[in-house]
Amino acid sequence: MLTSLHVRDFAIIDEVELDLAGGMTVLTGETGAGKSILLDALGLVLGDRADGSAVRHGAERAEITASMDTSELAAVREWLEEHDLDADGECVVRRVVGREGRSRAYINGASTTLQTLRQLGERLIDIHGQHAHQSLVRPAVQREILDDHGGHKSAVAAVAEAWQQWRDAVRTRQHLEAARRDRDDRLDLLRYQAGELDALDLAPGEAAELEQEHSRLANVGRLAEGCAEALALIYESESGSAHDRLGKAVRLLDGLAGIDPALAEVVSVATEAQIQAAEAAAGLQSYASSLDADPVRADTVAARRQSVRELARKHQVSADELPERLAELKAEIGELENAETALEAATDTESQARKTYDKAAETLSRRRKSAAKALAGEISGLMAQLGMPGGRMEIRVTTDTGAEPQAAGRDAIEFLVTANPGQPPASLGKVASGGELSRIGLAIQVAATRTAGTPSVVFDEVDAGVGGGVAEIVGRRLRELGARRQVLCVTHLPQVASQADAHLRVSKLTDGETTRTRLARLTETERIEELARMLGGVDITDRTRAHAEEMITRAREA
Repeated sequence: MLTSLHVRDFAIIDEVELDLAGGMTVLTGETGAGKSILLDALGLVLGDRADGSAVRHGAERAEITASMDTSELAAVREWLEEHDLDADGECVVRRVVGREGRSRAYINGASTTLQTLRQLGERLIDIHGQHAHQSLVRPAVQREILDDHGGHKSAVAAVAEAWQQWRDAVRTRQHLEAARRDRDDRLDLLRYQAGELDALDLAPGEAAELEQEHSRLANVGRLAEGCAEALALIYESESGSAHDRLGKAVRLLDGLAGIDPALAEVVSVATEAQIQAAEAAAGLQSYASSLDADPVRADTVAARRQSVRELARKHQVSADELPERLAELKAEIGELENAETALEAATDTESQARKTYDKAAETLSRRRKSAAKALAGEISGLMAQLGMPGGRMEIRVTTDTGAEPQAAGRDAIEFLVTANPGQPPASLGKVASGGELSRIGLAIQVAATRTAGTPSVVFDEVDAGVGGGVAEIVGRRLRELGARRQVLCVTHLPQVASQADAHLRVSKLTDGETTRTRLARLTETERIEELARMLGGVDITDRTRAHAEEMITRAREA
């Protein structure tokens, strides 16, 4: 639950510290004192949007900090742990808004996004604004109220998951159908391209070998001439080949080695060189004899080389990658040829997903219809207590089994109400009386929040438009709710304020130049005085004070 709220430089508030406990706490004060501003600040720290206009005049930034006790909120603690924000049973959220409109958010001291802050806020506090009943006419809100009250969380999740799987299956089937429309043309192209590469029948590494052979055949004359010249220089020249000169050097050095053995190693190396020269000459002779100017072979190699190069350019790959490209084409051909089988499988998957969805949606519909009767009965009972004894709520759940699947199910949910006996129920948004709509909205909110998951609920003047004995009943209902949940209520009604476990008064102070809001926790005597003010206006009499004291006493004895 909410344990404290600290607000600084927000709207007309310079600095206010609000400490809270469990049960029902009311905030009262003159109109314009800043009661609703405090709740606006609470909404801001829970993730509402803000701009620079929220900053108090003369200040650079507004800062709101809220502390929550999460020791008994297992789901909230789990959420904090998942986001690495755990703080041992306490959660502190802070929001800073600069005059330029930029804001920063923090959870337990760690910077966070507005979306994350809002996700946490939805788990901690439920705020019902002064005109919250206006949102109750929206079908999505009515559906959420019914599902929350009926405890349909798991059933709603099952429908949403089944819908997602069905939608994925539909998309897969549609993709395969679209591919099938282009399949024949694509297959013709792929088969033609694969046929060209099959006909080429290029072996791995063959492209490089073709390049080498083409280079050799195109330069036979130059190779033969060069080999002959090199052979003469190494071995066959009459003017002194390298082999002959090395022989003379070996003989000379061999004689000198007899004088100085240190030359023996040099003689060995020179001898080896003469032997290698002879081997090189033999290799040249063998190579030259293998050279054959074969114009037919040269033409064949040149033509195949050209074919390889053209197909490589066509497929935008290197010549060595052509065999791999052929494998890719054949793989795609196989996929397309098996497309019918894949489409049949996708169609079967879609059909099965639809059946799963239908079953989950049917289960949810049954539960909604059952919960609708219970919730409508509870709201009707509250309406009677709130001064509409002939009023009746009806929650209509209409299921269109032939409609396309939706994430929230196939049910159209509508809250219908009649405020007077004998009148047929009409759409909630068509109720004529604003006061009646306010009380109906309060009945719905009280009934709905009895089962909602948030530990704290805030009401901002949702009791507007009621008075007298009905107002006292409103207060009792809020007090009963406070026995189960933390309730914070802004009210102008003494009948409601008298039911509170704690009473805070908001006042506005001004020195003629600046205006500030002050918050005070009332003592027993101060509380009687405040209720007397709310009852009697400007002139407060002893009788008014006695009436206020009696209201507090009766509330405690009830």
